[in-house]
Amino acid sequence: MLFLHGIGGHRHHWSSQLKFFSEKYQAAAWDARGYGDSDDYEGPLQFDHFTGDVLRVAEHLRASSFHLVGLSMGGRIARNVALHHPAWLRSLTLADTSPGFDALSPEQVTRFVSERKARTPETLRRLLGKNPRAEAYQALLESFAATHPESYIKTIEASVAHDRAAPLEQIRVPTLVITGTEDQVYPPAMAHDMARRIPGARLVEIEGAGHMSNLEQPERFNRALMDFLKENDA
Repeated sequence: MLFLHGIGGHRHHWSSQLKFFSEKYQAAAWDARGYGDSDDYEGPLQFDHFTGDVLRVAEHLRASSFHLVGLSMGGRIARNVALHHPAWLRSLTLADTSPGFDALSPEQVTRFVSERKARTPETLRRLLGKNPRAEAYQALLESFAATHPESYIKTIEASVAHDRAAPLEQIRVPTLVITGTEDQVYPPAMAHDMARRIPGARLVEIEGAGHMSNLEQPERFNRALMDFLKENDA
C-alpha cells in the first residue's frame, strides 16, 4: 500500500494508517518531491511529474502492483496514476479530493490559492471539521512549519494550471471515494459526483470530519478502507 499526502503535508500525516495497515500489508507513505525529507527541485513543476514519481517509488519498493490511497492533492495524483497506469493498481482510494480545478467555481479557486499562499492558524483550522482531535490540528501545524516554501508555491501553481477536468469515467480500477461531511475545501457533493462518474465506485462519508478525514477520525477512516480492501484482496 502507498499513501499520498496533500499540499502542505508530509508522510507523517499517515502515521495512524501505517501503524494499522502494516499488520497485513507492506504499507508506506511518501514525501512528495519538495516535501518532508524529499529533495527540492529546480525549475517549474508539471503536475503529471508526480505520476512518474509514484511509479518510481513502487519500483524502489519492488511492488509490481499495489493499493494506492491519496488525500486531497494526493488523491489527484492517485487518480492520474489510475487513468494512465491502471495495470499497476490493485485498488484506488480517493479521499477528500476533486476531479480537477475545473470542478471548482472561480471564487473557490481564488480562495484555495489565497488561503494556501497566506497560511495562518485560522486557514489551517478551516481544513478541519468543527470538533477535530487536538492531534489533527497539531499535525497540520507541524507539517506546514516544515514545508519547503518554493516547492509548496510551485505545487499550488501547477495544480491550478495543469490539473483540470479529469475523465473519471475512464477509471477501471476498483475505487473507494471518502469524504468528510464538513469538508470546506472539496465539499461532499463533489465526492458524490466523483463516485457517480467512476464505474462501480463506492462512497463513504465520515460524519463530522473536515478536509483531513484520516487525521481527524483515523479509526473510522481505517475501518472504511480496510472493509474496501478486503473485498479487493479476495
